[in-house]
Amino acid sequence: MTAAQRVLLHPITMGQLLQSLFLLLLFLLGSCLHPAAAFPKGCYPSEEEGLKTFRCSNAQLTEVPRDIPNDTNKLYLDFNQIPFLPRDAFRDLPLLLELDLSHNAIARVESGAFQGLAEHLHSLDLSSNRLVSVSKDAFSNLKAKVNLSNNPWLCDCRLQELIRAVELAADSSGGIVCDSSTQEEHVGKAFLQVIADTDLCNVYKKTTDIAMLVTMFGWFAMVISYLVYYVRQNQEDARRHLEYLKSLPSKQRRSEESSTISTVV
Repeated sequence: MTAAQRVLLHPITMGQLLQSLFLLLLFLLGSCLHPAAAFPKGCYPSEEEGLKTFRCSNAQLTEVPRDIPNDTNKLYLDFNQIPFLPRDAFRDLPLLLELDLSHNAIARVESGAFQGLAEHLHSLDLSSNRLVSVSKDAFSNLKAKVNLSNNPWLCDCRLQELIRAVELAADSSGGIVCDSSTQEEHVGKAFLQVIADTDLCNVYKKTTDIAMLVTMFGWFAMVISYLVYYVRQNQEDARRHLEYLKSLPSKQRRSEESSTISTVV
């Protein structure tokens, strides 16, 4: 029996084989033509104005996604639920120019979160998050224009140092408002207006110095009070002892006085 005759006798086996080969071919073509299948749900790459863009807007993310293409120029992570930015969160994106993290739940930015972006990044949007206080070290060497508006800021020396360490995005400074403050009269005011009239770092230093002086004065007063009490107590004991000696008969008094003198010697 020839090979052709064997094939004709088993048409189902041949059909299954052809079907398997066809599905395998489709899978291989799909892997090459649609690499986005590996991206988080709601994320996709595109090209905008000649720049490679990766969008994850409103994708219900709770962390910065991994496997972002490392040739990305514009990254949109806005309208998610990301709570904080860890160290080296974007270290594999050396060509990133724009980063949008607005409308998230970011309350903490670790030092080094933007490490590796200093040379190229020119726009960073952190508006409409939950930032209360952030160290200026988190933005170390960053040259990007930063939007920090619409956050519940604590207006103090730390925020003053941060604002002076970064370049604010145009028209965003008015949105940096004191949600709370070390001084009650600043609450509800634009932060740049506050620091135009008051150096919060200088006020903090003066407050610290005054607190230290008050503490030192308190300890000094306690020491003086103890010394006064100690001296008065000894004086009282001495007075009582003298009265006791006076109340004794002459011989016994002289004996007691001699005994006291010898004991002292």
